[in-house]
Amino acid sequence: MGWARAWLVGIGACTALVLTGCSSESAAQPPPPASTTTPPPTTTSTTTPAPVTTTEAPPPPPPPPVEPPPTEEPQTTYAAIGGAYYFSSPDGLFQCGIVPLSSRTEAGCQGTTTPVPPRPEDCMINWGNGIRVTNDGPAAFMCSGGVVYTSGGETIDPPLAVGASIAANGFTCTSAENGISCVDDATGHGFRIAPDSNEVY
Repeated sequence: MGWARAWLVGIGACTALVLTGCSSESAAQPPPPASTTTPPPTTTSTTTPAPVTTTEAPPPPPPPPVEPPPTEEPQTTYAAIGGAYYFSSPDGLFQCGIVPLSSRTEAGCQGTTTPVPPRPEDCMINWGNGIRVTNDGPAAFMCSGGVVYTSGGETIDPPLAVGASIAANGFTCTSAENGISCVDDATGHGFRIAPDSNEVY
């Protein structure tokens, strides 16, 4: 029985040593590393706004220059009205015309002029308010009851500029500084008339 006890004691001692060894090994081992979780890197997305382009409208073009109204020049071309040509002196004091009639053709001007010869006995209406020349004789003062040399418009006929002439129906009328003159191209008879002077030939 004594050997059995000694064997059990030995077994127990060995077991104790083994357990002690195991405990020592267990105590000597370092603790397992702590589990660390590294968060995934944060990606920051920066959006750069597109540059704002400001487009300025071009300034409006300057207005065109204002041209002065054309200066009216005295009319120097005249359309025939029934074969007649009517015009006025530059100052508007005389109305004139070159007029073909059934029995004759004449050129004349009407307006106030001085001096005037005495009224003939056979003139019972207005006397000396103009001069005319016909294709059958020399020029003479007019005896008439109204305006003869007019186109009949509401305004006076166009002025004949100084230095301008109208030649038609065998007569030539010219505007000059000293008045209006009309001449029969064939005979040379004619007249000149102005407010303060006149002549017949």
